[in-house]
Amino acid sequence: MTTYQDAVAVEATIAEQAWSETFGTAMRAVAGCFARRETRATAAELVAGLLLEVDTRNCLTLGQALGHPGPHRLQHLLSRARFDHERARAETARLIADELAGQDVVLVVDETGDAKSSTDCVEAGRQYSGAIGGVGLCQVAVHLAAVTATVKVITDRALHLPADWAADEERREVTGVPEESAFATKPQQALAMVADTLATGIEARWFAGDEVYCGRELPRSVRSLGIGYTVGIAASYQVTDGAGRRWQARELINKVRPRQWMRRQTGHRTKGTREYDWAWLDVRPDDAPDENENGAGTSVLVARRHRYTGEVSYFRCWAPDDVSLGTLAEVISRRWRIEETFQLAKGFTGLDQGQVTCWNSWMRWSLFSLIAAAVLALTAAAVHETTEERAELVPLTCPELIRLLRALALPHRPATATTSCTGPPGAATIKPSRRPATSNDTAVTTSRDQELQLPCQTLQL
Repeated sequence: MTTYQDAVAVEATIAEQAWSETFGTAMRAVAGCFARRETRATAAELVAGLLLEVDTRNCLTLGQALGHPGPHRLQHLLSRARFDHERARAETARLIADELAGQDVVLVVDETGDAKSSTDCVEAGRQYSGAIGGVGLCQVAVHLAAVTATVKVITDRALHLPADWAADEERREVTGVPEESAFATKPQQALAMVADTLATGIEARWFAGDEVYCGRELPRSVRSLGIGYTVGIAASYQVTDGAGRRWQARELINKVRPRQWMRRQTGHRTKGTREYDWAWLDVRPDDAPDENENGAGTSVLVARRHRYTGEVSYFRCWAPDDVSLGTLAEVISRRWRIEETFQLAKGFTGLDQGQVTCWNSWMRWSLFSLIAAAVLALTAAAVHETTEERAELVPLTCPELIRLLRALALPHRPATATTSCTGPPGAATIKPSRRPATSNDTAVTTSRDQELQLPCQTLQL
């Protein structure tokens, strides 16, 4: 390549090919879940339409962008059309499992909330949500994401049913909540999703969550599934040391000597490299699923200290085999990538914009949003893998390329079309056997695109 423009054009062509293949594979994976061909075609339109750049994503705006006479076709798809959305979710998870085969996968769970204006929306109530910054009228859903070194994609979701909703038969009937859907805590929902995801074939070695999921029941059940875990805990969380004494996490960490803190890079941001000080201590696995397994595996308390503020975060960790502090630090750091998946799903695929009030509609809107986000993430991974061997090409983080990748959400329309389609792109000593590892979108006709002068025939749109 001799020019930046040519490099962008070549990689955009690769992106278009990767998008077409990934989108086609995803639609074929869920094709058997639909009773009618017309319903399947509308579903494919909706998945592609969710990646359009519109101010608000709902049945009306997407119907207009897709050329429908009104929102009725999409509304019918979400509420009354005959198809098995739970089977479609499982098939999508199997597709993700195939794509992530051979990679080191961490299953990360977290919840996010969507503010609502009425309790008529299914399972809406006054509850806490970090997304809205406190307690308010909102829906809260628990999501499970598969995170690797290069890919982050949501594989499952569960709408949290508050206790008052679970006991209100009238509201349940009006909004179509299934009879088998009973009240369950967020950790219980997370455990069910982890078990289902592992059953689809995703080969995960780790589970990660925040303080909401640090109760005894969830780690105990995760251990029985044969995978390790790292869960955030409060400073007052009680652990048991090797001598059988109970300590609060902050008290036990005081046993770490200054020279036993190790500094590690945990990622890069716009302000530079993120570095924290890390330490760990041996503790008893008092949440073991069986008394005979108390001595099995590696059970530690990990502390992460901010370099400048001195703020300390605590994590309860267990692994079936020996593990290094570097590995645990990497797994803990990957937990934050689920926040990036939420930003991607909300900003690019309208996860929080569906104006739906009933159970079926919410489940189907979230399903199509997650399929769109999965296609986008897997396309980006495929482009990265393809271009990794071509040092002369620009990186996928190029803003123009990302905008062009998003523009590939829909097939090319005639030049007379007026729709803007811009979619995807221990004790306080460290055991020698556990030595830590060393640390070593936008419109097609924007002025920037005009400056690049990229020919449509080169992009194969």
